[in-house]
Amino acid sequence: MTTSRTPSKAIAILGTGSDVGKTLIVAGICRLLSRKGVRVAPFKAQNMALNSFVTLDGGEIGRAQALQAQACGIEPTVDMNPILLKPESDSRSQVVVRGKVYEALNALAYYERKETLFTIVRDCYARLADGYECIVVEGAGSAAEINLRDRDMVNWPVVELADASVLLVADIDRGGVFAQIIGTLDLLEPHERARVCGVIVNKFRGDRRLFDDGVRMLEARTGLPVLGVVPYLRDLRLDQEDSLDLARSRSVQFKPDRINLSVVLLPRMSNFTDFNALAAEKDVALRFAASPEDLEGADVVMLPGSKNTLADLDYLVKSGFSMALDAHVHRGGELVGICGGYQMLGQEISDPKGLEGGGIAQGFSFLDVKTELDAPKICRQVHASSRLHGLESHSPVRGYEIHMGRTSRGAVNPCFQIEVGETWAGQAASDEGAASANGLVWGTSIHGLFDQAGFRRGWLNRARSRKGLPPVSLHESELVTTQLRAELDRWADHLQNHLNMDLVYAALAVP
Repeated sequence: MTTSRTPSKAIAILGTGSDVGKTLIVAGICRLLSRKGVRVAPFKAQNMALNSFVTLDGGEIGRAQALQAQACGIEPTVDMNPILLKPESDSRSQVVVRGKVYEALNALAYYERKETLFTIVRDCYARLADGYECIVVEGAGSAAEINLRDRDMVNWPVVELADASVLLVADIDRGGVFAQIIGTLDLLEPHERARVCGVIVNKFRGDRRLFDDGVRMLEARTGLPVLGVVPYLRDLRLDQEDSLDLARSRSVQFKPDRINLSVVLLPRMSNFTDFNALAAEKDVALRFAASPEDLEGADVVMLPGSKNTLADLDYLVKSGFSMALDAHVHRGGELVGICGGYQMLGQEISDPKGLEGGGIAQGFSFLDVKTELDAPKICRQVHASSRLHGLESHSPVRGYEIHMGRTSRGAVNPCFQIEVGETWAGQAASDEGAASANGLVWGTSIHGLFDQAGFRRGWLNRARSRKGLPPVSLHESELVTTQLRAELDRWADHLQNHLNMDLVYAALAVP
């Protein structure tokens, strides 16, 4: 005798535009559902972001979906984000399908593959729906991109596929919230409009009572309930998807009693979440540097990852960063490169197969390493131990690698020993990264290494010692890690206080 399984229920979070807060609304709802004991998973058919994450089986997905999976209390999988677009230029993106590089395409060529790609989207959604009671779908951009309706693979086709109810999110902080909501609804097809069951006004600042009239006007004009007006939550430290508060980060003031970190802003910077835990430490002042002058006063300068290392290296050279980095190193400052930033620290980067346009570029020559760009892309989670001078005894590092480059070392020592990994380019997998003799210039392909409290605190205390400052207890960094992990619950509590979650639960048939 066979038993029928109750079909998975779905709710879709669509927006009136980009960056209205869809990602975090999905994460918060996922967390609240998970806390009620519901087996829930996130889904975003197509994501465009340079912040990505590596799943246990070596697949690459958007960092946002990894955060949402964490909110659900489950392991991220490639089915949660079947298509990831990673812009390489204004006109071309690397297309990652089910966690693996598919092809680099311009927009027209990408849309010509819609039928094939949406079949993959459909299959991924079916697998998720088969394993979970509820799916929380995230849309992209605006729910009313009428010029892209025939090419849409992330909003209404997925809503129809999932038979989902829709919540429409608007950002009141940017202004024009009435036009956002009423205009979006007015541009929907009748059958799309019929699926919208409520509106969320997000990022409100000020006295909530001053918007009571606004709520009544919206409900009268749209015939839909405003499920909540969500106040802007200050200092929320959750991984961002693809945006930075540049004005705030550039205005951070360096101080003599802190470790002053300057992260160089790259046009195609990827995985800037590598620095979130450092920025949360009380003895750190972290500034994103858009110009060489922004490096002044830094104890440590960091070169982050890049989606197009050759182009970003060229940008840094032409912008005058070469002399500023050289001066920083010569006065005894520490210089760290992560992934693409590590490749830039070497002697040269070559691209014989034209993966980033071809050619050979001279690196900054701080480390005796050379990089050749090659396929396939290396995506893996790793466990490692530090071999950096003064940090050998600190806690193990966990992280992940996402890169096309194979970097070979010359007369220079590795800075990590990989405990789990493969072998490539004739190099033992146990050796990773490179460090100068004094350990003050080093680079690695490992993302997320500063997320580990032990390594982070050991490394910061090494910098404090050079500056004549006393060490800070490991307990302080462990507390930071604990606080960061609690941010999802803080955000979920915030939503619960300001949203009518009963209507959300009713749409999902959750008691």
